[in-house]
Amino acid sequence: MKSDYIKTLLKSFALIAALTSPLSVFAHAILVKSQPEQNATLTASPKQIDVWFNDKVGGEYKAVAVIDSKGNRVDNKDVQQEILDGSHLYCTLPELPAGTYTVRYRVVSIDTHIVTGKFQFTIQP
Repeated sequence: MKSDYIKTLLKSFALIAALTSPLSVFAHAILVKSQPEQNATLTASPKQIDVWFNDKVGGEYKAVAVIDSKGNRVDNKDVQQEILDGSHLYCTLPELPAGTYTVRYRVVSIDTHIVTGKFQFTIQP
């Protein structure tokens, strides 16, 4: 009986702490920067794709994929999260031919929501 009271009390404290925490804790991750930038036109193939978010993202379930205009995945499937900056993900690329490419990303926000998005860049002939 005493343990039920303690469990209820702990749950109440957890709920109060969650409700009084700053709202930024509950915000979804937002892409704030990429390299190449969204809708960039490049004269050469980039060596890697970098994406930065407004806050650290979870290390699990992270994904960055580069898709060509035919729907084929063309990155090296080696997404990494920077050790010293948890808001930065990157993946490497082989030499890409001229064309338009879509970068798709998926991360888990601090609030545990999955955030997905995409942007394009073009390599000129």
